[in-house]
Amino acid sequence: MSLFKARDWWSTVLGDKEEFDQGCLCLADVDNSGNGLDKIIVGSFMGYLRIFNPRPVKIGDGAQPEDLLLEVHLQDPVLQVEVGKFVSGTEMLYLAVLHSRKLCVYSVSGTLGNVEHGNQYQVKLVYEHNLQRTACNMTYGAFGGVKGRDLICIQSMDGMLMVFEQERYAFGRFLPGFLLPGPLAYSPRTDSFITVSSCRQVESYRYQVLAFATDADKRQETEQQKLGSGKRLVVDWTLNIGEQALDICIRSFNQSASSVFVLGERNFFCLKDNGQIQFMKKLDCSPSCFLPYCSVSEGTVNTLIGNHNSMLHVYQDVTLKWATQLPHVPAAVRVGSLHDLKGAIVTLSDDGRLQCSYLGTDPSLFQAPKVEARELNYDVLDAELKELQNIIKDANKSQGVWPMTEREDDLKISVMVSPTLDSIPQAPDAEVGADPVPSVTVKVTLQNRVALQRAKLSIYVQPPLVLSDARFTFELMEPERTRTVAFSVCLKGSYAPPELEGNAVVSYFRPTDRNPEGIPRVIQSKFRLPLKLICQPGQPSKIASHKLTIDTNKPPVSLLSLFPGFASPSEDDQVNIMGFQLLGGSQVTLLASKTSQRYRIQSEQFEDLWLITNELILRLQEYFEKQKIKDFACSFSGPIPLQEYFELIDHHFELRVNVENLEELLAERAVQFRAIQRRLLIRFKDKTPAPLQHLDSLLDGTHKQPNERRVPSSLKISLHPGQSAAYTVTPKYVCSTHVTDGFSVRLCVALRSGPAAACVRASVRGPTVWPSGGVRPCVALQSGPAAACVRACSRAWPYGLAQRRRASVHAPVRGPTVWPSGGVRPCVLPCVALRSGPAAACVRACSRAWPYGLAQRRRASVRGPTV
Repeated sequence: MSLFKARDWWSTVLGDKEEFDQGCLCLADVDNSGNGLDKIIVGSFMGYLRIFNPRPVKIGDGAQPEDLLLEVHLQDPVLQVEVGKFVSGTEMLYLAVLHSRKLCVYSVSGTLGNVEHGNQYQVKLVYEHNLQRTACNMTYGAFGGVKGRDLICIQSMDGMLMVFEQERYAFGRFLPGFLLPGPLAYSPRTDSFITVSSCRQVESYRYQVLAFATDADKRQETEQQKLGSGKRLVVDWTLNIGEQALDICIRSFNQSASSVFVLGERNFFCLKDNGQIQFMKKLDCSPSCFLPYCSVSEGTVNTLIGNHNSMLHVYQDVTLKWATQLPHVPAAVRVGSLHDLKGAIVTLSDDGRLQCSYLGTDPSLFQAPKVEARELNYDVLDAELKELQNIIKDANKSQGVWPMTEREDDLKISVMVSPTLDSIPQAPDAEVGADPVPSVTVKVTLQNRVALQRAKLSIYVQPPLVLSDARFTFELMEPERTRTVAFSVCLKGSYAPPELEGNAVVSYFRPTDRNPEGIPRVIQSKFRLPLKLICQPGQPSKIASHKLTIDTNKPPVSLLSLFPGFASPSEDDQVNIMGFQLLGGSQVTLLASKTSQRYRIQSEQFEDLWLITNELILRLQEYFEKQKIKDFACSFSGPIPLQEYFELIDHHFELRVNVENLEELLAERAVQFRAIQRRLLIRFKDKTPAPLQHLDSLLDGTHKQPNERRVPSSLKISLHPGQSAAYTVTPKYVCSTHVTDGFSVRLCVALRSGPAAACVRASVRGPTVWPSGGVRPCVALQSGPAAACVRACSRAWPYGLAQRRRASVHAPVRGPTVWPSGGVRPCVLPCVALRSGPAAACVRACSRAWPYGLAQRRRASVRGPTV
């Protein structure tokens, strides 16, 4: 029994999956019995109101049926319960229950029965107030110094304080600078309300200032208020505590002064009634609730603080006097006088665990009996010890649940890779690019000493290497048997694998006497594949884009000794250069220095360097191990080639972006294709024949564009030989070319949705302007080559940037493209049917080039630009 553990006097669990908060617990003589004992009133967010009067027969007993005086379902969630003098004309105690949109005051009364468990309790609604705003919390007290009754103040979620004088609503005031509601308390000595704002400040508002301030219910100021009858709500004092507050409590332990206690997220504050800090305490754990109460020492205050470590600390001012362990995290704590227990600590958790406990421990009256002393017989003890040791040895020798033999004795696995490639390749694809794909045969031998069950052999290689068969199953393997399986490995892909190492894994079950089903075991063996499986001898090259130099601490070794299969026997023994041609990849060249201890690997593709570099290091290590040289080491002294690595990442990202662009283009063309199909279907179903108006051509072009995947990557405008300009654009732009008398004009249109948007963007964002006095075109695109366009126009347009932009936007809509004086004047008319703006001007500009009616011109303008 721990001295620092709360002693359970009475406990119970409330409801099923109900939730509670710090305002859901209250202790008071709610039924006005007059015997000085408190009842426990608990309300839940599920709307249940319960009243308990614990009377345990034995300490630590659970709740008995007669302990629950009353349980009623109020339908609405209970936010807070308080007991006070809330009814006019009497000083009896009544129960106030705060709901989200309602305040109810009940009277609790009991009727005595003939037997002990026959007492009946009931609640009766005295009055209620329907709230216009959602309530958060409430406080009560003798506001304004009234005698013999308590008034209620409710704080709403939008920062309004609503004061109720018992059955009558008094007034409502909005707090200045309000954002989120905080805890609220009433100080009787100063007649003020104290709360903590969202600015993390403790604020005090006097009741008299609230009463005479401007009414919050009046949205507009009247003439009388303009004359100064209403006063502005001014805070009495503020104190910045630098953190949010969990709860506020005000206690007056003498007639001269009162203290304001504030529980923060990390600190505990005690303030004077004028806002000055009396003391503060930094807490070691995150607090959950607190309760100040009177101390036995004069001039000090005791405080109970519960935290999220299920601990309840007792502080005397800032000194920790006691710490006790609770079975739950307390959300609310109260102290009251219960049956046969004065000063009981009542705690309530957020999941409904209600407990009445006390500190310390109970005195133990048990006395251990005296043990008779007897002499020990050491001979008997030695014999018993030897017997136990023999039993342990026999158990270790026999097969138990876990066999004591070595794993290697159960099953041996060996892998043999054929030194030559298969004469007939077993590759599923005959070629990778233009090179034939070789294959190699691998044999795996399994030899077991004991009987094994459900053995499974799995082979793993790095992609793009593939296996002809990767899984083998043996249901029952008899002892002293050998099994051999063979499979082929080949390359399936146009890139090199990260390594040539494979792994053969066998999982099996070994049965024992105590476990006939078998104990699972796993054994594995690694093997290396030949380099010729993925590359062939190639012509070495001394020029490459990417190079890598490896330094060693030993003299250079002939490449013919390291790679005997990649050099001709007729060559010199001291071969210092060798070429490797990767299947479906680039060519890699390996050079060995004749004077220094260095090796260089170079290639046109950066990613192809790794495989040959790794193979070179492994073969050098094997070579020097055979020479019994153990201090061989390789190093790389140059900078890490991160730039090439980042370029590969950027290239991969560009490919992903291009894929998304192509998918977007395909989706747009699919929507356009279905729209054209619907229009054609309407035309074909019409009984009166009507012209298709080039819908068939538009359908054919829409179908061809995604299939041909014509997404241009450049924009070119040529006027005459010797003058041209190219601009890079993204694949979201589709270009069209117009040729007139040797002049070639190619316009790029930013397509995002449908031909109508394409036509609008072609006219507004991509016009072609030829200013007088020069032949320099300006293609102003809002995204992509906009900067290039502005630079192209800088020499020909003698005005500022803003004038150039306005000219390029307004010129095509109001009329045809302007060409330089003295040149050929073709008609390039991107016509746009705008619902508002220069639509009429656009139609008039198209009148000469389009020989049809107005409706046809508008439809043509929506479907695409007119050239």
